[in-house]
Amino acid sequence: MKQLVQATITIIVVCFLLFFAARSLDSVGTKGSKDTLTIYNWGEYIDPDLIDAFEEETGIHVIYETFDSNEAMYTKVQQGGSSYDIAVPSEYMIETMIEDDMLIELDHSLLPNLNNIDPYFLDLPFDPGNKYSIPYFWGTVGIVYNPNMVPDDLTFDSWEDLWDERLQGKVFLVDGSREVMGMGLNSLGYSLNLKDDKALREATDKLVELIPNVKAILGDEITPLMINNEATVALTWSGQAADMMWENEELDFAVPKEGSNLWFDNMVIPKTSQNIEGAHAFINFMLDAENGAQNTDYVGYSTPNAAAWALMDEEVITDERFYPSEELRERLEVYENLGLEWLGKYNEYFLEFKMNLN
Repeated sequence: MKQLVQATITIIVVCFLLFFAARSLDSVGTKGSKDTLTIYNWGEYIDPDLIDAFEEETGIHVIYETFDSNEAMYTKVQQGGSSYDIAVPSEYMIETMIEDDMLIELDHSLLPNLNNIDPYFLDLPFDPGNKYSIPYFWGTVGIVYNPNMVPDDLTFDSWEDLWDERLQGKVFLVDGSREVMGMGLNSLGYSLNLKDDKALREATDKLVELIPNVKAILGDEITPLMINNEATVALTWSGQAADMMWENEELDFAVPKEGSNLWFDNMVIPKTSQNIEGAHAFINFMLDAENGAQNTDYVGYSTPNAAAWALMDEEVITDERFYPSEELRERLEVYENLGLEWLGKYNEYFLEFKMNLN
């Protein structure tokens, strides 16, 4: 009997200990979600000092992870293995994430600094009313080149200049199917969102004609190689070109007259978020005029933050290579969500082009 009483007491004590342990863990978990913010962004795409400033201002600890493609970001968020509070996808991927019910609707009342954004960059077709996304950076796809290393008559105001036989072995291309196939389509006067096998076949055949001029298809390593003049010309994004030009003042950048891509990267809150209030606070923090100007100076891409423009060097915001005129913008296209079938076809044609390089 005595042993039975002792056993009963032991069970009761263990139950109490487990109960309070569970309560303690639950409390820690709740506190952790409120005191932590996990951000998923492109590499080299934020001033680290701003993360420190946000942590100091709010007491929220930031965990910062990076991705190198929209597709990689999408897959990881979709799998749900990590509780990302903020991600920074591009416009076509935002559209896909909305369709797949992966994002929460934003509370604009928690984002008063949204008033700092130029209206041109709001209410765009991929997210009407900005219900799910807030502008972060924007830019174009174009050609960076060294004028001292190309014939004087090549100014790259046309895509056709890339096919000039005098550029044999002197051209780098970014490793992106939308960018390279888009260049091929634009050079023929087609839309870079075209869903037409005949046009894609024609664009691929024309890209194959470019192969003698192609030195390599590369990722981020294009930047140091162009800075060191190890190639003459590169197809790249405007912000990447700005980084190159900052380090090598001989370089220049052009957006061809036939048209090109106008891209937008926006901040979103995935449904994986464990700190929705903190995510809104961070977005609003980044929309602040001073923070926006500081971040733009660090990253080098074009900001949609009109309030930040007043704090920036006028030579920067009036440089039409990176802040193109309204006239040029009319010839630029935003990437549309092609759907899995047509995105797959773009990738297949791009792979065919790359295989011809060998």
